[in-house]
Amino acid sequence: MIDRRSLLRAAALGTAGLAASGFRAPAIAAAGLTLGSSAPFSFEALKARVRDMAARPYSAEQPSKPDVLWSIDYDAHGKIRYKTELALFANGPGKFPVTFFHLGRYFQKPVRMHVVEAGEAREILYDESYFDMPADSPAHQLPKNSGFAGFRFQEARDGRLDWRRNDWVAFLGASYFRAIGELAQYGLSARGVAVNTVVYNVPEEFPDFTHIWFETPAPGADTVTVYALLDGPSVVGAYRFVMRRTAAVIMDIDVSLVLRRDVVRLGLAPMTSMFWYSETAKPTMVDWRPEVHDSDGLAMWTGAGEHIWRPLNNPRTIQVSAFADQSPRGFGLLQRDRNFDHYLDGVYYDRRPSLWVEPKGDWGRGTVQLVENPTDDEIHDNLNAMWVPAEPATAGKSYELSYRLHWAADEPFPTPLARCVATRLGNGGQPGTDRPRGVRKFMLEFLGGPLKDLPAGVLPEPVLTASRGAFSYIRTEAVPNDVPGHWRAQFDLTTAGNEPVELRCYLRSGDQILSETWLYQYHPVY
Repeated sequence: MIDRRSLLRAAALGTAGLAASGFRAPAIAAAGLTLGSSAPFSFEALKARVRDMAARPYSAEQPSKPDVLWSIDYDAHGKIRYKTELALFANGPGKFPVTFFHLGRYFQKPVRMHVVEAGEAREILYDESYFDMPADSPAHQLPKNSGFAGFRFQEARDGRLDWRRNDWVAFLGASYFRAIGELAQYGLSARGVAVNTVVYNVPEEFPDFTHIWFETPAPGADTVTVYALLDGPSVVGAYRFVMRRTAAVIMDIDVSLVLRRDVVRLGLAPMTSMFWYSETAKPTMVDWRPEVHDSDGLAMWTGAGEHIWRPLNNPRTIQVSAFADQSPRGFGLLQRDRNFDHYLDGVYYDRRPSLWVEPKGDWGRGTVQLVENPTDDEIHDNLNAMWVPAEPATAGKSYELSYRLHWAADEPFPTPLARCVATRLGNGGQPGTDRPRGVRKFMLEFLGGPLKDLPAGVLPEPVLTASRGAFSYIRTEAVPNDVPGHWRAQFDLTTAGNEPVELRCYLRSGDQILSETWLYQYHPVY
């Protein structure tokens, strides 16, 4: 699991000689950053570099003075601030300046940053003068060109927000990156790739974005383009990110991967989030807040056109769920509950973005896999969702894929059917009777879609299946709140033993399907 708190946290270039030789200085020169020598750059050349690297053993760049980096702890790192007047593109071209994160205890591996103009790339050389830091900061002991830890795009220079104080995309740590959604909050993270997440007796790998290239934008451009080189013991990759700051944040991503060695679980378009507890099942007095989570469910739109909603769990042991599909239309971890009163927290869990993966092209056969780790606090990202191809991921195999990420308030292609808006559990049996052991009551709420148009007196029918156990007391009723199309489906489930139960439910009326499909993994408690 990843510690979320660690994730939530100039010498001017001399250009006279270059001008005399006829070399046109990059537009960035006026920003006061020191640049390295020029070298040709293209995405095709980067992909060729990846293929060459994959044929050679992995060799990571070692950080400068690791003892100094270790001394830059959470507090010391928080006191180091990049000078916004030295931001890349602070004066244009383009709308969005770039600032950089400093190295530290939790981000020790250097990331080499470059600016690209007219097909020529030059490294942005680290210098401590780019940062405001206390006089006694251990960072003063690092040599020049030690590298950066990551970067972020600030809001538009001509926008309504002060760009010096507000950012909308951040890349920091391994291959992790985040963006704010429509509600102006960071939350869950995406990753470049996931390698052997929760594989028995095989350690998980965290490949790094080791080099970043920023394409110099056209004046006034609404998009930003970033290239990244990913390197790790088992995989090498080339990435192109074309990102737009609209009401949401949209990322078009092209990926080229080559495996150095076999991978048991290769996760593509992966994302990671936090789920501690929700209204579904909360331990008694574990915390004062009603709910604490960045995401409350996994949504899927299958190749066959079915919309699925799977509420998240905080299980007692690690659980991996695989949902087979072919040519998926999309999947994502969503935050559907947007009611502040359900969280009551000033960190605004009700505003956390939803993240949706929209595949481009045919991704073939595979599974959307959900990994749920147990947690007893909100500081850990304990969830992973990813696409895992059906074919074995063997050494030498290459992958070319494209997809779009939507960082938004909701999924971009919601079902026209009713959606599940709440999952509640309680003791089974009927009021006024002894509540039998091994019986759990489920209360599901569905809202919208065809439910709004049901004729008076017509009850939707819940269609239920379970991997084991028996159903009883099955019924539906309109929620008594005068909201059109708001219905409950309830049932009791009787089980024996502690093994998880896979549940499935949707609503219909005759031959008409009324709702998306609800899935749930129930863990009996005895």
